Amino acid sequence: MSLASTAPRTLARKKFEDPDWTASGEPRAAVSLDGLQTLWINTGTFCNITCRNCYIESSPSNDRLIYLTAAEVQPFLQEADALGTREIGFTGGEPFLNPDILDMLADGLARGFEVLVLTNAMLPMQRPRLKLGLEQLNETYKGKLTLRVSLDHYTRALHETERGPRTWEITLQGMDWLSALGFQIAIAGRTCWGEDEVDARAGYAALIKEHGWHIEPNDVAQFMLFPEMDGTDDVPEITTRCWDILNRSPSEVMCSSTRMIVKRKGAAAPVVLPCTLLPYDTAFEMGTTLTAAAEANGGMFTNGAVKLCHSHCAKFCVLGGGSCS
Repeated sequence: MSLASTAPRTLARKKFEDPDWTASGEPRAAVSLDGLQTLWINTGTFCNITCRNCYIESSPSNDRLIYLTAAEVQPFLQEADALGTREIGFTGGEPFLNPDILDMLADGLARGFEVLVLTNAMLPMQRPRLKLGLEQLNETYKGKLTLRVSLDHYTRALHETERGPRTWEITLQGMDWLSALGFQIAIAGRTCWGEDEVDARAGYAALIKEHGWHIEPNDVAQFMLFPEMDGTDDVPEITTRCWDILNRSPSEVMCSSTRMIVKRKGAAAPVVLPCTLLPYDTAFEMGTTLTAAAEANGGMFTNGAVKLCHSHCAKFCVLGGGSCS
């Protein structure tokens, strides 16, 4: 337990400063792992584009999280298999920039996992070698591989406001190819446009129909709208009382069912994090194996339970109801 945790609760604190107490002096909420349903693999923070508001700051020059190799990922897949994990998710950066991505996908699929890839569906995915490899995997493991494409809005103007000029058409071409080849595809959109969700889903539905994509716009697994994340936002902290106040359960929060693997630049080995949202905060490192993560103690953890001591925990997960799975 930290010194801050044993201090009188009347001492002034900043929000998200103390792992155990909120700034108002109430006990901070924590979330235990009910079961590892989704293991995320961060393939590295390199991306072919630079978005205006990328929570992980991916870009062509960001190598804070370096490429994981298939050999480094293999032990985690073995552990996940023993734990009964259902899904392996690959995120980045842009996963299709990682030289080992096809080998990692093949390893996950061969072990019987459902595999999800978060991609912008642009040129990295559309290289001939990648397209051929993806076709072969999709044919061999029909129905087990899903590609979720980041399409920030159903109009070119707003999508390119976020992703930059000349990103719209190439993304649509990638989605057209995936759909024509019978891949399972999904869409990830944003809620930052001040638009009613009903109107947003209707706009995406029209685009989906126009292109003939095999996506049901009212199915939240096939089309997800994500709340925005900004670390500078003044958001309320989550106390143990909040579960009853909000009529929510800790089991609904992402870290009750997920963990993520990253490798930091200069690190000797990959480490386990609670979720996809906290890639850079070393205080949330849980160890170098999933077994160690389940027993993590001190700081942000109690017997593997994650203390909700970050603004993303509050805004995205608890209040926003968001989940990357």
